[in-house]
Amino acid sequence: MHPAAQPSPDRGLSLALEDTVTRFAALVRRIGLRHGLSEGDVDEVMQEVRIRLWHARGTSEQIAGVTSSYVYRTACSAALDLLRRRRTRREALAEPLEHAPAGPLAAAGGPEHDLAEGELAEEVVRALATLAPSRRPVVRMYLAGYPREEIAALLGWTEAKTRNLLYRGLADLRAQLRARGVGVDFPREAAP
Repeated sequence: MHPAAQPSPDRGLSLALEDTVTRFAALVRRIGLRHGLSEGDVDEVMQEVRIRLWHARGTSEQIAGVTSSYVYRTACSAALDLLRRRRTRREALAEPLEHAPAGPLAAAGGPEHDLAEGELAEEVVRALATLAPSRRPVVRMYLAGYPREEIAALLGWTEAKTRNLLYRGLADLRAQLRARGVGVDFPREAAP
């Protein structure tokens, strides 16, 4: 190949980066929308994923070989970081509490309800840690709101394997929570 016809290293890196971002654009978009972001925010997450890939994977070969799970984690992190920055900005701009208008300050249920929810969440996290490693990720994703078909696609598993591990994992989780005296039940849609 003629030296002038070869892309420069920067150009090769740029092409690999664009190809990778294009390949995983639908995945990043779904993650952004699942986090309640607007189309403009999703574009911001897409740009942040592009930047993080570039910083973490310095060569075009490394960027071209990136896996969907890596992009998934990067996109989730970018979406959550965007939400955290916005929340921090809102809190900084909010009026001090003593100047806030009168009315209910907490969500319906009050502090006792919030405390109970927090304690329940802690029990679920502890119970999740006891699950078999093969069942843990599918149950976590299901509890986070991912549909079974998407879990299968993200983990690279068949629908049958995902359904089986999810069904058994939820049964184990229920048993763990019952043993801890926690009476909670999860949707039965995962049953085979």
